Amino acid sequence: MNKKDIGAIIKTAIALFLICAISAGIVAFVNDVTDDTIDANNLEAANEAKSAVLTAAEAFEDVTLSDGSVGFIGKNAAGETVGYVFSTSASGYGGKVKVMTGFDTEGRVTGVQILEIEETPGLGMRAKTKEFLDRFLNTSTELSVVKGEKSSDGRIEALTSATITSRAMVKAVNAARDCYNEVTGKGA
Repeated sequence: MNKKDIGAIIKTAIALFLICAISAGIVAFVNDVTDDTIDANNLEAANEAKSAVLTAAEAFEDVTLSDGSVGFIGKNAAGETVGYVFSTSASGYGGKVKVMTGFDTEGRVTGVQILEIEETPGLGMRAKTKEFLDRFLNTSTELSVVKGEKSSDGRIEALTSATITSRAMVKAVNAARDCYNEVTGKGA
């Protein structure tokens, strides 16, 4: 290799280094600028989900669980407790399925909303449908998944060809029920 080749390699390396450094700087700047907006949007989405799964609540008070996670106590306009909301997750077919579950003061599910899901389109993604989510409403016991029979008495009918997703949803709602039991001292 002669001096001319070495010089060309060095110039190319310096040019690539500068391109990468400038690109990284731009990405970091854009991330810094959009961080607050992303955080605000996530907070707004979480607040909307809390209100959707516990419609009787007008305000929410944080409650810290033994594992360090945070749940919410729903209060009405008079400041009385009307229910509880917990965000939990479980492993599905395509990754984590994160849900928010609301409970009334008697331990009945008042609503379930999916916060994050990456399941198979047309199969596991059907877990987002109102028809499936409504299967959880008013349940008040530990849930299990059943195939080929209608939902009843703590049994949730699995989505056809999406049993793993159905199990993940049930596991996440059961985890929320455990949080409810911890906060209220019920079911222990």
